[in-house]
Order: sequence, then C-alpha cells, then structure tokens
Amino acid sequence: MTPLLRRIYSDYGMPSRLRTHEKLICAARDAGYLQTSIRDFLDRTRAGASAASTFIVHRHDIDTDLRTTRKLFEMEKKYGVKASYYFRLSTLDFGLMREIEDYGSEASYHYEEVASFAKKNKIKDPALVRDRLPEIRNVFRKNFQWFEQQLGKKLRTVAGHGDFANRRLKVNNTEILADQQLREECGIECEAYDRSLLDHIDMYIVDRPPPQYYWPTSPLNVVSAHRSLCLVTHPRQFETNWKENTKDNLFRFYEAVTW
Repeated sequence: MTPLLRRIYSDYGMPSRLRTHEKLICAARDAGYLQTSIRDFLDRTRAGASAASTFIVHRHDIDTDLRTTRKLFEMEKKYGVKASYYFRLSTLDFGLMREIEDYGSEASYHYEEVASFAKKNKIKDPALVRDRLPEIRNVFRKNFQWFEQQLGKKLRTVAGHGDFANRRLKVNNTEILADQQLREECGIECEAYDRSLLDHIDMYIVDRPPPQYYWPTSPLNVVSAHRSLCLVTHPRQFETNWKENTKDNLFRFYEAVTW
C-alpha cells in the first residue's frame, strides 16, 4: 500500500479502534497498573511513591477531533483512569477541559509557537527562527497565560506539538522552554519531553497511523513487562472523523503552499 493510500485509509476508512484502547485499559487494570496523568505521576515521583507501584501514564495530544476526545474521556471515566489531555489553540473546548479537570485528569497546553511563528512570518531558515526565539517566547507567554485564565486552573505541565514545519526546520517547539526563567514565570513544572520525567519511564510508546498503529510496539504486548509505561496517543488514530480530517488536511495543504 502506497503512503497516499495508507493516509486515505487512516483518515477515511479505518474502523474504530476505541475498543482496542478499552482492552488495554482493562488489561492494565487486571495487571495492577495505576493508570494516571503526567501531572499525577510527576507528583508521585517527587514524593518517592512511584517506585512502590506500576504505572501507565496516559497522554493524549488533541491535535484534532474533539468528538473522539470526548469518547476517550468518557471511556476513561468508566474505568477510573486518569490521563493528560493536551489541547492546541485550534482544538480548545474549555467546557470539556473543565470537565476533565473536575474529574481529576489533566487538561493543558499543546503548544506550537515556533512552527506557527515560522509559518506566519515565512521563515524557512532554522538559524533565523532561533534568532527570533525571544519574540516567540513572548507569544508563548501571552498564549499560555490567556489559556490559564480562560480555563481557570493552574497549568503545571505542557507538551510541545510536532508540526510539519518543525520537521522541515529541524527546530522543535520545545526549544521555547529551554529558557528556565520563562518556565519559572509561567509556573511550568514539567514539559512532557523533559528528561526529569522520562528518566522515570521504562518504556515510551507512541501511536502511529495504520498499519503500524504503535511504535515501537503495542502496549498490549508489554503490559506486565515494565514497571512504568508512557503511552502517547491522538484521537485521530482511534477513529476516523471525515469532517475534521478533511478540514485538517486542507488547512495543512494551504499552510504548506503559502509558507
């Protein structure tokens, strides 16, 4: 199957995989894993409690598709699972996010100011992007504080989004938070890619489009084999949403052409 056909199948033909996620939740529960958010895992690690239990840290990056996000949240509530949900500015739903927080899961910021700034200002030279990092950090600070005010909750962890512009530039959004003063000003305790977090994770698994589905392996293959897993997933990989996928594909094409 060609990459184009795989993308069409992934976006428009793939059967729902929500049952697979439910199967994982049940398997992890039966194996004695505590299934929780990045924020909660961070707190337990700092308190020295993470060594006394087994964990799956659930991280959902809400790049698109709030409909499937809601389904994931309702499923996790059904089983008492906590998770981190990171929302882009383009996927904000403060009503849903407050429900997530009130339940005890985490709703926070999936930031992408490096990519957004480069595309907006037609910058394709990574050196020039890095020269503008002070401006980009100011944009991040304003967006972060606005996000926090609208949500009415303190954001303690954030996660960088990976955009096609980052891959072309080879400049990650996480470079914004290489500035410790900015972290302190915003009260950010952890970026989801920080070594201080990942050093406590035995295995890091990320979802992928079909036919791979997960990298480096399915979490179902390694339940009970590790004390701590971090599973990073996206609503788009669980269920097709024709309207949202089409809108996202067209906007990405537009950005690629106009950048």
